[in-house]
Amino acid sequence: MPIPTGSQTIGPFFRVELDRPAWSDLTREGASGTAIVIEGTVFDGDGTPVPDAMLELWQADANGHYAHPDDDRPLPADLHFRGFGRVCTDDAGHYAFRTVLPGAAPEADGTTQAPHANLTIFARGLLKRVVTRIYFADQAAANAHDPLLRSVSDERVRRTLIAQPVASADGLIVYRFDVVLQGEGETAFLAV
Repeated sequence: MPIPTGSQTIGPFFRVELDRPAWSDLTREGASGTAIVIEGTVFDGDGTPVPDAMLELWQADANGHYAHPDDDRPLPADLHFRGFGRVCTDDAGHYAFRTVLPGAAPEADGTTQAPHANLTIFARGLLKRVVTRIYFADQAAANAHDPLLRSVSDERVRRTLIAQPVASADGLIVYRFDVVLQGEGETAFLAV
């Protein structure tokens, strides 16, 4: 007689098959623009770092153009910018991407999105991915007019979407963006 298997969440199996350390550097092919680092820690609901999460970053190049066939807007495209990166957290729940400061991307209605990066998080206990955006604190004028940020009325929630410049290393601005999966200070996640 078959024995029922235990109830388990999926994974995490990210490091085994999906970890590509070189993919954390979106500038590795000679991208143009202002090179930056986005780093942070992924925390669970108890405030404990998550050592086995995987994060994917999608963003426009420095001109506001996405490296995607559907982006056929008449903007100059940086053919040396990948627009996509992936990284797994280390044992302390830390991650880091090297990328370029994204350009402002126009909306179909003529408004402009502030420079931002889209971040997807996969982790143990999550049956579905969660998605958020990373905006940059030193882009305050553009952030004030961004349609998504303007739709977030709670300042505490809006703050969870904004990366803070914390240092400069090797001539690069380092932005801090921690991800809190649930509980106090939970990162604002988007319904996609």
